[in-house]
Amino acid sequence: MRRERVVVLALDGVYPFELGIPSRILGAADGRYDVLTCSVDGRPVRTNADFGVTVEHGPEALAAADTVVIAPVAPDRLTDEVPGDVLAALALIRPGTRIVSICTGAFLLAAAGLLDGRRATTHWQVADRFRRMFPRVDLDPDVLFVDDHPFLTSAGAASGVDICLHLVRKDHGSRLANSVARRCVVPPFRDGGQAQYIEQPVPEQGAASTAATRAWALERLGEPLTLADLSGHARMSRRTFARRFHDEVGLSPGRWLIQQRVARARHLLESSDLTVDQIAGRVGFATGASLRQHLHTAIGVSPQAYRRTFQTAR
Repeated sequence: MRRERVVVLALDGVYPFELGIPSRILGAADGRYDVLTCSVDGRPVRTNADFGVTVEHGPEALAAADTVVIAPVAPDRLTDEVPGDVLAALALIRPGTRIVSICTGAFLLAAAGLLDGRRATTHWQVADRFRRMFPRVDLDPDVLFVDDHPFLTSAGAASGVDICLHLVRKDHGSRLANSVARRCVVPPFRDGGQAQYIEQPVPEQGAASTAATRAWALERLGEPLTLADLSGHARMSRRTFARRFHDEVGLSPGRWLIQQRVARARHLLESSDLTVDQIAGRVGFATGASLRQHLHTAIGVSPQAYRRTFQTAR
């Protein structure tokens, strides 16, 4: 079994928590990844905390990477220009290498021109600043991460966990990703987007949550659930339910349902011998063609291709 080499680039001002996420998450994936940390000169790196970190590798490690992760730095270090030593380090990355950014790491990729014309995300608190600095990037501040291969960008802090689990899921299937999540005591998949974490006014006293309805819907994905069904279960008007749902999850009820159905379909493609049409029926898509369309939109492959890739591990 070939081990994927992942190299994390640490810059001065790096956030220590996010710097350690790739090693912690990918390192729990049954030996599928070798995770190295480097700096632009091989020297210790100052963090945004009251300590520095010593790394074992210099920029030459980037030349042998299958995946590069750009760790985030404090906002006061963000700029629309790439320092010469950092630019030289990035130039060592082989063409076609998968490049991942966590939080403000997207600023470095954008400043290097790597995200022009691409969809990306970053922490919601610096989204307006990002748009002003990099208008040629299609920024989506509402999601936890964006996979626009070969560039993947994620939102703030803990979304680094989400995107690393996404890498495991994409490379080796949901079974291993779920196992890694259990070992690290984190959710294997967080639904919704960043909107649920943005500071909002305190809700009215007694305001109901949509959490119970979401749990109810997950048990009935095979049924043709409508907004009327969901709002009726929550005992709210459709308008109130849709607004509250988006405030809590960051997605519309319809988009959330599609996301959950695709996730369930992926699990069945990996773990069962059901036909595509049978899986479509079980997860609530009207036809196999509908499942094919939504799966391709989500991950860019057909059900057959996905199954060939991940059923081999069964």
